[in-house]
Amino acid sequence: MTRKEFKAESKKLLDLMVNSVYTHREIFLREIISNASDAIDKLYYKTLTDDSLSFDKENYYIKVSIDKEKRILKISDTGIGMTKEELDENLGVIAKSGSMTFKNDNEIKDGYDIIGQFGVGFYSAFMVAKTVTVISKAFGSDEAFRWESKGSEGYSIEPCEKDSVGTDVILNIKENTEEEQYDEYLEEYRIRSIIKKYSDFIRYPIKMDITERRLKEDSEKEYEDYTEEQIVNSMVPIWKKNKNELGEEDYDNFYTEKHYGFDKPIKYIHISVDGAVSYNSILFIPEKTPYDFYTKEYEKGLELYSSGVMIMGKCADLLPDYFSFVKGMVDSEDLSLNISRELLQHDRQLKLIAKNIKTKIKNELLNLLKNERDKYVEFYKSFGRQLKYGIYSEFGMNKDVLQDLLLFYSSTEKVMVTLEEYISRMPDEQKYIYYAAGESIERLDKLPQTELVADKGYEILYLTDDVDEFAVKVLRTYKEKEFKSVSSGDLGLGTDQKEDSSRADEKNYQELFEQMKNILTDKVNGVKASKRLKNHPVCLSSEGEVSIEMEKILKSMPNAQEIKANKILEINTNHEVFNSLREAYEKDRGKLDLYTDLLYNQALLIEGLTVDDPVEFTNNICKLMK
Repeated sequence: MTRKEFKAESKKLLDLMVNSVYTHREIFLREIISNASDAIDKLYYKTLTDDSLSFDKENYYIKVSIDKEKRILKISDTGIGMTKEELDENLGVIAKSGSMTFKNDNEIKDGYDIIGQFGVGFYSAFMVAKTVTVISKAFGSDEAFRWESKGSEGYSIEPCEKDSVGTDVILNIKENTEEEQYDEYLEEYRIRSIIKKYSDFIRYPIKMDITERRLKEDSEKEYEDYTEEQIVNSMVPIWKKNKNELGEEDYDNFYTEKHYGFDKPIKYIHISVDGAVSYNSILFIPEKTPYDFYTKEYEKGLELYSSGVMIMGKCADLLPDYFSFVKGMVDSEDLSLNISRELLQHDRQLKLIAKNIKTKIKNELLNLLKNERDKYVEFYKSFGRQLKYGIYSEFGMNKDVLQDLLLFYSSTEKVMVTLEEYISRMPDEQKYIYYAAGESIERLDKLPQTELVADKGYEILYLTDDVDEFAVKVLRTYKEKEFKSVSSGDLGLGTDQKEDSSRADEKNYQELFEQMKNILTDKVNGVKASKRLKNHPVCLSSEGEVSIEMEKILKSMPNAQEIKANKILEINTNHEVFNSLREAYEKDRGKLDLYTDLLYNQALLIEGLTVDDPVEFTNNICKLMK
């Protein structure tokens, strides 16, 4: 037996790696299986370069075995194996990578990529094992050797017996502690789930003895355990199959198998790119909103694979926040990974992939909007708010990406329409894109402020989501047409008889309006004759960047600041109520106070705002009735 110690720097690295590098202990199985796959790849490569050898893929596999009584987890492969020298070099020096050396010394062909590159993944086994034993017989050798270690103290190498070429990695699993339950790595279902999670698309079969309870033959009541060898991995990932061989059902099944959602996706996107960065991707646009989508608990991101091995379950960097509803995966051999493969070492490649994915998603949504409008409307009901948040966030940096994906309810079409469709219907003389913001379509249909714009025959967009008006404010314009609220101080409808009349009324009744402003103190910024009202006696409008609807939304937020809209009380001087106001101003200032208060509170209720003093308001109604 040859007994050796790890070098001092290797001891430190082993301790650091076991305790710090890997986030999840279960990663150890991914690393060992990846090494096993590499070993078979190396043997396959030899058959490509040596005509005297043949490679029958059915004879090459990875076997995972569990012995619960002895606390042994064993991972075996039928790969190229290692000599005594290779065991010493590859396993005796931490961060020495046999796979990387092989890759550098040979020109890998035929689409096969060596997964293991860092030479440290094997040592992740010490996170769960108190002793690690490797028994290996190299291709072309009659000898086999056993490498064994209990951790940073060192390792031994000695000859042993092994019938076939390949490698066995034998882990003596640690005992449970108060903090860690190591027994889980001796449970068949747990090991199987780890394999499915990380190594499902390893290109060689991963076999396990699976035990199932079944009815005994010729019995309807008695059960017994049956154990049989099963292949637990899928091997060929759907994203590497020819798109022409796949149908919608295949993609739907993949969506379900990967637990991306309980719904059926509205659309899938299959991407294969060969270029500066080569990658494959399958993306899904879900039908329904996940229950936690609009909460802090929701995690965006795509599954990230490197050569078919899952590296990250949620790679957030692959998706912009406004497309965070997209599910799916990306597989690339070109990513630069760090020592644990859990984090990306350089993000240039990732940024290129993310940029391309963003473009693909937008184009697919535009195609859905153009060619399958009903499906897009359903999608928009679930995720339209996220697109609008995307416009509002980051100071409007993404508005050019998202503005053509927006839908708003149309006052004239009575359906959801795009901004482009609105623009296409605008009369030549119309200067603005008009909108009304409120809680519901039904409320906005009755809003007094819409009367004049509607009488002009102009279409009005109804904004009913709390983020809508904020998004529109960030957009400011669409195709050089400015957005204009029907509640804004100036509607920009040009000079006409009604506007001339309101100017005259403003002048004639200036003292009355000033008196009403004094009665309302700081509740409004002014009182004036309305240019927009036709049938209603009163309404509120606003001046400045903060609208009345925005004030309502801001007030409803946690830790809301006292941000108020500059409100203007508009009076319809052609309404019969105004005659009562004039008479009260001339003859009974007490009644003027009463009427002013009632009209102001009426305007608040129309806007969906809370009356300042409900008791006083009801008392004033009673006074009026008396």
